[in-house]
Amino acid sequence: MTGELLLEVKDLHVHFPTPDGVVKAVDGLSFKVHRGETFGIVGESGSGKSVTNLTALGLIDREKARVSGEVLFMGRDLLKLSAGELRKVRGKDLSMIFQDPFACLHPFYRVGDQIAEAILCHAEMDKRRVKARVIEMLDAVGIPNPESRYRDYPHQYSGGMRQRAMIAMALVHNPALVIADEPTTALDVTVQAQILELIDRIKKDFNIGVILITHDLGVVADVAQSVMVMYAGRGAELGARDRVFNQPLHPYSWGLLESIPQIDQKGTRLVPIEGAPPSLIHVPKGCPFHPRCPHRFEPCDKERPDLVDRGGGHPDACHLSIEDKKRLWDERESRRSKVIA
Repeated sequence: MTGELLLEVKDLHVHFPTPDGVVKAVDGLSFKVHRGETFGIVGESGSGKSVTNLTALGLIDREKARVSGEVLFMGRDLLKLSAGELRKVRGKDLSMIFQDPFACLHPFYRVGDQIAEAILCHAEMDKRRVKARVIEMLDAVGIPNPESRYRDYPHQYSGGMRQRAMIAMALVHNPALVIADEPTTALDVTVQAQILELIDRIKKDFNIGVILITHDLGVVADVAQSVMVMYAGRGAELGARDRVFNQPLHPYSWGLLESIPQIDQKGTRLVPIEGAPPSLIHVPKGCPFHPRCPHRFEPCDKERPDLVDRGGGHPDACHLSIEDKKRLWDERESRRSKVIA
């Protein structure tokens, strides 16, 4: 990536002590995000995607969580900032688009007033200028008749319009980095495509970085430039989108890709990943994916593989040799091609 380095996460651990044991929600995670890049984080529910980014934003209870590592945002370690210092960064330089806009917008207040409040948290402006800025942003995210919709309540907006309003709120201060947490989950397919197109356009127009959290590899394929596949609080694979999709190196990534329905595979069965994600209290020894992996062998249940480049062109966390990975993936692709034919 040639853009400015915005975010660097180094060996992040987020553990939550509970009466049943310690939940290792994030367990040694590292990645980088640059300006002008959409960085996709993919994984099943409970893999640690959202906790990673909520920790960066200071939105987890630090008194109940054990956090270590570094989260460097534009050179500053967010984990070392006080609550007051974080509030100056959050929503201004670093903002978030949440999964459920209806839950985030207060039903008793007009949408325009709620976006205006986000402006006034970080800037002193008169009411006329604030209203003009809100209307400008509503128009920028494609809400029709922004002057009149300014005074509407959340229930008067459709689901897609509410998400657009949340995007407008996230962008009012021209942040350097926006985190989008499952931004299309509650929307129908056509609106999903519109929101993804909007996020991609805004990234280019505003020259910002975007972290896109999703469980849907199809979403990542459309808009991301880099992808990290997460499993059990750790990175399983990390690389440029085309490399991860065309030559994946981790059996978990293979399973995710094979479970996506394809238009040209009508009448064929999807291939699910056997088993269920592990308990984050009792994470399996060795590779956390090995109980579900059809290619596991002797070291998998004893030695935990690090996320490093093993010669395949991008980092992965799997003990298989590069030759075996390429051969096994090619065999899977060949089988799928024969079924389609």
